[in-house]
Amino acid sequence: QVQLVESGGGLVQPGGSLRLSCAASRRIFTYYTMDWYRQTPGKQREWVATIISDSTTTNYGDSVKGRFSISRDNAKNTVYLQMNSLKPEDTAVYYCRARYGSSDYWGQGTQVTVSS
Repeated sequence: QVQLVESGGGLVQPGGSLRLSCAASRRIFTYYTMDWYRQTPGKQREWVATIISDSTTTNYGDSVKGRFSISRDNAKNTVYLQMNSLKPEDTAVYYCRARYGSSDYWGQGTQVTVSS
């Protein structure tokens, strides 16, 4: 069993930045693809970004492209989401996900609120 713990959420003004972290309970990053998702009440969970195991490929949802950046540090068992130029519509609970083959793990989420 792998546990994922997100951190770094909080309240930020529009135009500000936050960096989210997702730490894994054990060394899995050598093999796992990591994703960030977000969800607001009453809406489906939305895919935000993906990074593959060796960091050579990243992909982003259209709503965050050019503003968010996903990265990983396999030595620290951690994946990051750098969020810049934040907008009120970025307000959500952000979740990280680790997947490899049939293995699929989710964190508990961290709240990000963008408001003046």
